[in-house]
Amino acid sequence: MAQRTVVVASRVGLHARPAMLFAQAAAATGLPVTIARPGGDPVDAASILFVMGLGVPHGEEVTLAAEGEGAEAALDGLVTLLATDLDAADAPAGGA
Repeated sequence: MAQRTVVVASRVGLHARPAMLFAQAAAATGLPVTIARPGGDPVDAASILFVMGLGVPHGEEVTLAAEGEGAEAALDGLVTLLATDLDAADAPAGGA
């Protein structure tokens, strides 16, 4: 299982637009991807409701995990997405 740790850069954390963009990108990998707060249980990263339910604030570290062929590359893309302020005017419109 591949894992990555990243600090959430979005000003509002993983809420609303950032959570939607991240969940869409996780689903687009076609792999089972999870996200977890420190000490918390991992949840399905492709579910916007689960991602928003984590209540991850700006600046908090999260752990991503994925299994399957291409998991390392998929996580690299998701890490890049989370390390970007997705609320900024020039943020990506969707997917990683």
